[in-house]
Amino acid sequence: MRVGVLTGGGDCPGLNAVIRAVVRKGVQEYSYEFVGYRDGWRGPLEGDTIPLDIPAVRGILPRGGTILGSSRTNPLTADDGIRRVKDNLAKAEVDALIAIGGEDTLGVAARLHDEYGVRCVGVPKTIDNDLSATDYTFGFDTAVSIATEAIDRLHTTAESHMRVLVVEVMGRHAGWIALHSGLAGGANVILIPEQRFDLDQVCAWVTSRFKATYAPIVVVAEGAMPQDGDAVLKDGSLDSFGHVRLSGVGEWLAKEIERRTGKEARTTVLGHVQRGGTPTAFDRWLATRFGLHAIDAVREGAFGMMVSLQGTDIVRVPIAEATARLKTVDPSLYDEVGVFFG
Repeated sequence: MRVGVLTGGGDCPGLNAVIRAVVRKGVQEYSYEFVGYRDGWRGPLEGDTIPLDIPAVRGILPRGGTILGSSRTNPLTADDGIRRVKDNLAKAEVDALIAIGGEDTLGVAARLHDEYGVRCVGVPKTIDNDLSATDYTFGFDTAVSIATEAIDRLHTTAESHMRVLVVEVMGRHAGWIALHSGLAGGANVILIPEQRFDLDQVCAWVTSRFKATYAPIVVVAEGAMPQDGDAVLKDGSLDSFGHVRLSGVGEWLAKEIERRTGKEARTTVLGHVQRGGTPTAFDRWLATRFGLHAIDAVREGAFGMMVSLQGTDIVRVPIAEATARLKTVDPSLYDEVGVFFG
């Protein structure tokens, strides 16, 4: 058996741990050969490969990013993309493909398997934790830890100057990072994409915090929107999966808070800092288990399936089912943390 491996979409702490586990078990237990595809789906599309064996994966467990590289290439929209992918897989004598990614990367894997017969196994990856059919995705814990540490540090400078500090975190459609890091970091306001926010209420919470002689911290996900407005865009461009580039809601919110309350406000945009660096112990553990179970799925011919964490067990679910809808924050969970606002 010759197995291809790719990592697509945004980079994420823990990707290298998956690659390492897949290769180590695949070579040692099953005597498989491996091919690494460069830069997500661009690799199979253009036939761009690198050798992937046990020496290649030594020492990569604690490293962030991915040794295979990543991109948001969509072969379904490329000229003659399906044929090119299938031809290049055949040319490399690849019998099965392990795709590690989020909704877009795995959405391509689902279609390639279901409609074109490409034998794929999926591994869920996203710092946003928004893939359904799995309790957690690796990378999320690291992103939350980084955001929480930033919020902890911002409390001291906010109180030194008695100013509002707005912290913009990632989260296009789902507010899991904002919710978890905001709660863990003691934020006074948390704004998520699932709940449009009332700017007057936000300003009231900010004012209330100042009355208690403390400086407020506002955590806002990049996809959060006011009741009477739309998402703030970095520009109007789209990627190959049709996504706009979000960024700027934090800066817009800080200006509005300062204008309405008269209190000085500043913005910190964490951006790609949340993706980078060493993965946490939990993300290394989860990513490694996903990799071990992914190669087992290949061994057992469970193609078209994604490995998933449910409770403490790793199970398999159809990739198409896992990417059919996003996992978003339930309103009751958001209401639960509202006691700390203001």
